[in-house]
Amino acid sequence: MDSKNAPTEATPEATPDDPVLAPPTPATPTEPMHGYWPDYPNAWLETHHRFVAEAQKGEAQVVFLGDSITQGWGANGKSEWDKRFAPLGAVNFGIGGDRTQQILWRVEHGTLDGLSPKIVVLKIGVNNLWGDLQEYGEEKVADGIEACVRAIRRKVPGAKVLLLGILPTKQQPDNPLRLGAQAINARSAKLADDDHVFFRDLGEAFLEPDGTISPDVMPDYLHLSPEGYRRFADALEPVLRELLR
Repeated sequence: MDSKNAPTEATPEATPDDPVLAPPTPATPTEPMHGYWPDYPNAWLETHHRFVAEAQKGEAQVVFLGDSITQGWGANGKSEWDKRFAPLGAVNFGIGGDRTQQILWRVEHGTLDGLSPKIVVLKIGVNNLWGDLQEYGEEKVADGIEACVRAIRRKVPGAKVLLLGILPTKQQPDNPLRLGAQAINARSAKLADDDHVFFRDLGEAFLEPDGTISPDVMPDYLHLSPEGYRRFADALEPVLRELLR
């Protein structure tokens, strides 16, 4: 499960003065709540602070905001990122394990402050499939994604928001989590006005002809391999360049 692992590139060295957050209290998908990595109690907040400092430089033209799949552009996806997205003035604000709750908290606490980006690329929701989907249902998770879009629009009203659908997960196409993601994506697609908010479901890029997921693309049927990021970049780059025109 995504929320249990903190990617190493986002785990700063601890010092005695580093802040430590308590484990988050339960929150619905529409309620802001900080994140927490049990194995690195200070690291989530330190990562957030690093992103806030980057935002305050005011230089980013494209902001990638999301969970570990977004964060992975700095690891398995780094080659593609350096070739395709860094030249567009992009920054990567992905944090492993984040759900809609954490995106809402981060936007409220400075993640986009000081920026005037042309595009914010939001990819969130897969971690809500564990727990939140069962407890609150598809509609509430979709409401959380909508709340994230609205929060971004309030913070950077001049930016286009490119909302990406939850990527397919689990190997088989009839897996309940895969079907839940599809239902949430169908609701999220309705947020697009093709003026300020755009929606793209790029999930087909990761599937084999029979609808399964290959471990060569997603070794754990969730996170992307270098080949997975190549497919992601192939599907995403033309969309970004079109929106940047």
